[in-house]
Amino acid sequence: MNLIKDINLIDPSVNNQNFIDLKLKLLCCRYWLLELWECPDMVFPFWRIYWNKNEGGEIIHLDKLYKMTPDTLYIIPPFTSFSSRFSKKPLYTKGMNVKGRYLTKDVNENDFMDQSLFHFFIHFNLGIPFDNVYPGILKIKVTNYFSERLEYLTNRLQIENKDFKLTFNLKLQAFIKEILTNVAPELWKATNIDSRVLTIIRFIEVNIHKKLSNTEIASKINMAPNSFARLFKEEMNITLHNFIQNRKISKACDFFELTNKTIEEVAFELGFSDRYHFSRVFKTITGQTPAIYKSKRYI
Repeated sequence: MNLIKDINLIDPSVNNQNFIDLKLKLLCCRYWLLELWECPDMVFPFWRIYWNKNEGGEIIHLDKLYKMTPDTLYIIPPFTSFSSRFSKKPLYTKGMNVKGRYLTKDVNENDFMDQSLFHFFIHFNLGIPFDNVYPGILKIKVTNYFSERLEYLTNRLQIENKDFKLTFNLKLQAFIKEILTNVAPELWKATNIDSRVLTIIRFIEVNIHKKLSNTEIASKINMAPNSFARLFKEEMNITLHNFIQNRKISKACDFFELTNKTIEEVAFELGFSDRYHFSRVFKTITGQTPAIYKSKRYI
């Protein structure tokens, strides 16, 4: 048997095909029993999928109230500002108040349907440019396919919620990607970004640890700083400065999730002058201090 090494023989056709790469990165997937779910003004640098098995959960975005129902999946893109609550419990006057626990097979769901929220959620990223879609709350109806997947995923999470087998990982990724096909128009907008803006987005990602000036950035695509700033705002619906800050805080969240770096180390690595400047920016964007986020108490 001969091993064919000629790269030109991979595709026997002369017609070129252009594919779009999705760099799906799973951050967490959990199924919880919530007694309190009062989270005001949250902003996170990753995608979220929410589904509640029973009624009572509510999401507020831009003064619009979404009463969550079991027949609907709720998709929240990165950097969307929103609040959540469980309407069947008395509300606190201020602050974040969350109380709950993992759901296990020994829980009789009928005993908790009226006093707690059965809450399934997934956090993930898709990579550039798909983590830069417009913020908002997207709703998808639960089809038979989604219903079957939700039953499988929530059942497995009640048995094992840490060391997932390959089958679970594949089905979870297929579940997310099927959901994304229903929000494809929003994602497709991200692929039509001006090539100059996309070049700078990639440049920022590579140099996220540096202090980048508008002049330095604009010079990469031979434009005047003010002209490029206007172009970037038109294309991305966000100022260049705020975009860079968002990406730095997104990277900081990755460090807190995946490493043991201290707040000072993360601040230094991302080009902030000191911990206090970093903390101010972090709280402005996420609504949480780095210390709270790092400890995962925001969950």
